[in-house]
Amino acid sequence: MAEVVNIAGLREQVSIPAAGVELPGDLVIPRAPLALVAFAHGSGSSRLSSRNRYVAEVLQQAGLATLLFDLLATAENHNARERFDIPLLKQRLLAAIDWSLQQASVAGLPLGLFGASTGAAAALEAAAARPECVRAVVSRGGRPDLAFDALGMVRCPTLLIVGSHDVDVLELNAWAAAHLRASHDLLVVPGAGHLFSEPGALEQVAVAARDWFLMQLTNH
Repeated sequence: MAEVVNIAGLREQVSIPAAGVELPGDLVIPRAPLALVAFAHGSGSSRLSSRNRYVAEVLQQAGLATLLFDLLATAENHNARERFDIPLLKQRLLAAIDWSLQQASVAGLPLGLFGASTGAAAALEAAAARPECVRAVVSRGGRPDLAFDALGMVRCPTLLIVGSHDVDVLELNAWAAAHLRASHDLLVVPGAGHLFSEPGALEQVAVAARDWFLMQLTNH
């Protein structure tokens, strides 16, 4: 069911088929969209993640369509093994990418991926598997190290965003950045922890992601 949103576009609740399960999602399309960004949430989270939804709103205000969807069915999300099953998360994200290519409203738009935590690994794996489709990746507090086999195969520009106080994850991101062959940047948000809950931290993430996607998806 579609509804008009305050960015003069459409918000639609969608259902994405993926290997026997139906994954609920929210597709928001601003008027005259410039590109589409699909979100891959982190372990234990969902399309309702307040952090991802905040970032999505900033992207929408800049003219970017967004797709937030559940990577796992409800029962699966209670299973820690499946929440960290990167190959499974990758396949679900690929299903969403393939689904988006069949939707007339967004099929022709340049595609970017925004991944958080384990979702960032899935995003990098998907980018390596669909180099002809995925044009940019942004990782927020991600675990790109979990996609170590795919790092060297990613062809699109990749932005890794980590809080300075998220010491272990920052080290893992620095390691992953050293193994990326595509153009990339590592942005460290001063004073921020893993969840970017500090005042202004998530805003910095959203602005950096917006600028990265606009630069990589619309300047071609």
